[in-house]
Amino acid sequence: MKIIFIAIGVLAALLFLGWLGLQIKPQPFSQYPEKTPSLKTMSLPSGLPAPVERFYKTVYGDNVPVIDTAVIKGRAEISPFGVKLPSRFIFVHNAGKDYRHYIEATIFGIPLLKVNEGFVNGESFFESPIGTYYNDASTNQGANLALWAEASWFPSIWISDPRVHWESVDEKTALLYIPFGDKEENFVVRFIPDTGLIDTMEAMRFRDAGAQAKKILWITQNVGNKKIDGMNLSAVGAATWFDQGKPWATFTLEEVEYNVDVSQYIRQRGP
Repeated sequence: MKIIFIAIGVLAALLFLGWLGLQIKPQPFSQYPEKTPSLKTMSLPSGLPAPVERFYKTVYGDNVPVIDTAVIKGRAEISPFGVKLPSRFIFVHNAGKDYRHYIEATIFGIPLLKVNEGFVNGESFFESPIGTYYNDASTNQGANLALWAEASWFPSIWISDPRVHWESVDEKTALLYIPFGDKEENFVVRFIPDTGLIDTMEAMRFRDAGAQAKKILWITQNVGNKKIDGMNLSAVGAATWFDQGKPWATFTLEEVEYNVDVSQYIRQRGP
């Protein structure tokens, strides 16, 4: 009986230590050495669906910045195994063309899981201890959707890129058509009636690699009232697979730099 009580005590202590380790946020990544320069602007084009026009006027007014690149850093919670892990991340974008992600999930602030993934020159890659694959057709489709969904942090690309177009649905919904190779895919974009800002974006996306993978409804959502410094854009975004019913990841932006040189940074691995 004494051995049982000892075993229970040890298990309780381990569980408490594990819980405690998950309460500690990792330190932020160091700031990007280059800062956002003065941004060129373009006029808001005519003919946009009503909720889309309202969105851009709410965020930018009549002069929309032209964004070519973005470096985004912050901290997150991700649930690759069903348990929320405190994390930190770096997203690097060559707007509308390429991106890469570096994510560290941590315990006690120490990296537990490192993920390098991205979509460069039309080919995806995923490198992690739980799996590695390159230029998989299903993953390419999912990565292309991520490329355009993450532009919600620099949404001017949705009107400055001639390959992109909008289609009206109703007073609070529009379709966003984006390129994928020589084809198109689309998001259903839902806007918040009270603010005019984007609430959710929805698309059918492959979650898994391989020829047997099936598309699942993928939903991104702007969460809470925290805004990117100096902009009326949400700094917190969540991603949900419909069949899971709750976000598997929530990202909180802490640093954003636009139109900086990412020609080498987007191709490296790690921070």
